[in-house]
Amino acid sequence: MAKTFKFIFYFWGAFVLVFALDQWVKSLTLAGLRWQSEYLDLTYALNTGVAFSMLSFLEHNLKYLHLALIVVLFIYLFWQKTLLKTHSIAFGMMLGAGVSNLLDRFIHGGVVDMFFWHKWFNFAIFNVADVMINISVALILIQEIFKKRKKDDRMD
Repeated sequence: MAKTFKFIFYFWGAFVLVFALDQWVKSLTLAGLRWQSEYLDLTYALNTGVAFSMLSFLEHNLKYLHLALIVVLFIYLFWQKTLLKTHSIAFGMMLGAGVSNLLDRFIHGGVVDMFFWHKWFNFAIFNVADVMINISVALILIQEIFKKRKKDDRMD
């Protein structure tokens, strides 16, 4: 029972923290917070697409696709409990970020982005949720690589 509670706590803890942090930074951005530096600017952009504004032609229908993907991932993870238990923090981060961006789509008509990297090259404008999604994917990959190495070491 304690192990079940632990992974659920980690999942929902990561979910809530990422969701709250992303929404807080977005609220500051929407309130007018701006900052410029040599490398990174804090600005405002409304992305009606997904990464790099892809699929923006779907306009308001994209939020329903986004919702469907999140629901499918939730169902899959709670069906595949082993996967969720193994990567509870990473999936909590990923889904917290995804739900935060989904909320933006319903409230603002697109995702609020604010970070603009422009040193050496101009990168797409992104937000905290985007960073958390990338970190969560990296965590899953790292855990899987080390799990495989550990398994390979035991076989030797």
